[in-house]
Amino acid sequence: MKGHGSGLVLIVDDNVELVASLQAVLAHPAGHDAVSAARFETATASMGSEALEIARARGVDVAIVDVKLPDTSGVDLITPLKEACPFCEVVLITGFASMDSALAALRSGAFAFVLKSFRPEELISTVEQALTKVSLKKEKEELERRYRAVVQLTDVLAIALDGESSVALFNRKAAELSGVSAEEAIGRSFLDSWIPERDHAALRDAILAARRGARAPDVETGFRSSVAATARDAELSSARRVRWHLSSAPQVGAEAELVYGIGIDVTERRLLEKRAADAEAMSVMGTLALNLAHEIRNPLNAAVLQLHLLEKNLGKLALDDGVLATLRERTQIVGDEIGRLNRLLTEFLELSRPRGIEREPVHVARLVDGVLDLERDTASARGVRIERSLAEDHSVAMGDREKLKQVMINLVVNALEAMREGGTLKVSVAPAEGCVVVVFADTGPGIDPAVLGKVFEPFFTTKEAGTGLGLSIVRKIVDQHGGRVSIDSERGKGTRVTVELPGL
Repeated sequence: MKGHGSGLVLIVDDNVELVASLQAVLAHPAGHDAVSAARFETATASMGSEALEIARARGVDVAIVDVKLPDTSGVDLITPLKEACPFCEVVLITGFASMDSALAALRSGAFAFVLKSFRPEELISTVEQALTKVSLKKEKEELERRYRAVVQLTDVLAIALDGESSVALFNRKAAELSGVSAEEAIGRSFLDSWIPERDHAALRDAILAARRGARAPDVETGFRSSVAATARDAELSSARRVRWHLSSAPQVGAEAELVYGIGIDVTERRLLEKRAADAEAMSVMGTLALNLAHEIRNPLNAAVLQLHLLEKNLGKLALDDGVLATLRERTQIVGDEIGRLNRLLTEFLELSRPRGIEREPVHVARLVDGVLDLERDTASARGVRIERSLAEDHSVAMGDREKLKQVMINLVVNALEAMREGGTLKVSVAPAEGCVVVVFADTGPGIDPAVLGKVFEPFFTTKEAGTGLGLSIVRKIVDQHGGRVSIDSERGKGTRVTVELPGL
């Protein structure tokens, strides 16, 4: 006798003699060796309720059930038996049967319908086939369990989309990046829920190509997340990029094939590529700046000197007060613009100069406190109230004190300049896991979301007289320290800058 493994056979009948005969047939099947026969372990029950107790307690692979039992019908027992043992197969036996009753039994989930006065070989063959089916179902379940484990544990996004491009599968990685559980994701429109509108067309075309059975091109899209546990998460979420490989597979019983997508998160790679490109650009600018600095500063210094002499000589001219005031106002404008050019050159050199940093313990809370004291008068003049929350304990970072002071000054000055009509600047310093976190939160007008991703780019500024290098310098210094800086802003509510520095 060949088959797929052993199992428990439950005989449910109130006829004691028939039960004994069935046990004997299953225990010693004619023409089969003892090793094979040992696979038919049996249990017996005389009523449906007793059968269910055994099924729940021990589990049953095949149930041989009489159609007529003292407390229920064998047909009515099929469903509760399968609920107690999902893989169980039921073989109904009866002395009286019609074609209609047989069909009704099979429609109710019975594996087979056997008439009493059956031959032993017939029963054994039926039980063998039922056990084989049970074994195959268990193997299938095990394979599906392994498949689900692979899908859930893999470090790539795995999704499946139905004919309407709604989610039919959403693995652990996809749920982790989206901030939505797999259960919540099922049935939602994938494009509308997580893909930025600018990428809809490209991904939709790839899905259609996969659905047609054509080789769908890999497509890279944004991927929105609804949660951001840290400042770094917020930065990554706003720039999240995923590269999708799509293919289709038929779905049993469905009108349309499922489209499966494997997504690789390339966000970090893209950020590193951008940083590398920025570093290369800075290197080129550094060489250019160092070569031109002397040539630019000489004429600037000469212009400042000549402007100073011009201002002194204005008082010697016989001019009426109105004309003299106008000339002095214009010289002041020229002086201010020369000063702005000089500051731009200084910041440009600072940004592009490949200079290392010192490494010493820096008490960040005290450093920030000193910077706020330094800018107190400027804040008061602008009508800005400063609120401090500076943790003294465990707020020590390893770094260059003067460089970090420059970071804090730039961020405080930016916040004060954003609040031209007054407001509140909340500054906090607190230790976190392995780092010190500094937060500057102002109540200014905020930054337009369309340009928020560009604020760290050199020469990008929203100020009329800004150089566009302040935040680039901040990013460079923080990067040199192995830290992170991010900006979160909302129009009309203000801006929040978070700096994370490696702790001591």
